Formats: sequence, C-alpha cells, structure tokens
Amino acid sequence: MDTPQLSRALECVLFIATEPVPMKTLGEVLQANEEQLRSALDALEERLQASGLQLVQVAGGYQLCTRPEFAEVVARYLQPQPSKLSRAALETVAIIAYRQPITLPEIEAIRGVQSDGVIRTLLQRGLIQEVGRKQTAGRPVLYGTTPQFLHYFGLNSLEELPELEELSPPEGNQ
Repeated sequence: MDTPQLSRALECVLFIATEPVPMKTLGEVLQANEEQLRSALDALEERLQASGLQLVQVAGGYQLCTRPEFAEVVARYLQPQPSKLSRAALETVAIIAYRQPITLPEIEAIRGVQSDGVIRTLLQRGLIQEVGRKQTAGRPVLYGTTPQFLHYFGLNSLEELPELEELSPPEGNQ
C-alpha cells in the first residue's frame, strides 16, 4: 500500500476506534512497518489540518479527536435530549394549548388533581411560559405555550392543533 492509501486506511481504523490504538496494533491491522506507519500518520495529520478533527498521540496510542476550538459545539450536540413528556404533562400542556391564557386553578379544575409540579416541569422544559396575571382576586398567573411548544410538537402555529369538541371531562367524572 502506498502512503496516501495507507493514510486513508489508517484514518478509517482510527475513526471507528473507541480508544487510542497502539502503533503495534496499527501495524498488524494495516500490515505495515513502523516507518510506513509514521509516514501515513504524518500524511493524515497534514490532511486533518483543514478539518474539525485532529490526530493525537495519547495513552500509548493514536486517536482521532475533535479540535478544542469546537468543544462548545460538540458539548451542545452531546447534551442529553429531553425525555418524553409524562401523560400528566401531555394532558396539562394540551389544556394550556387549547385554553390559553389559563391559570393553575383553572387547569386543576379541568384535570381534577394538583398540577403545580407538572406546570413547573413544563416551564423548565420551555414548553409553557407565564403570559400575564388574571385580573381577579389573588391575581393568579396566566400560562400560555411557547415557540418551543410548537417546535416540540412539529407545529407552525396553534391553528394547526386538531379541533377539539370539549376539553372538560365527561359528565360523572368530575
């Protein structure tokens, strides 16, 4: 194998490796001697200069890693994805979407259970927000959906929500 081809094969091995690969292992896998490997490593390192990746020698082997200047981008990508919403959260956000602006006591009257914990979760997830205060005794907070709500549910606007006959529970379940 010539140096350019060996360099590409080396890149493939390092790309799929989950840990640093020792020179001995690279030699065995690529059927190349140390001199050929060093030339291929140099060629690979040169090609990666214009890349978001870099070749590093670490822990007795070689590894492809992302460049430090892209650490913030990589960290954003690797952030844990939010878990799915619970049934209670889905029910609550649906009530808010269809009845907004709506207060916590109004939500609890529809659901028939305390909902402050679910509201807190939906606020933290950015799916709902405080949109004002109701002009009644105690001035309770009014809640509405956010653009993140639309994104999460794949909607362009609230007009895309399916029609709903009635959001309150059936007679006898109150």
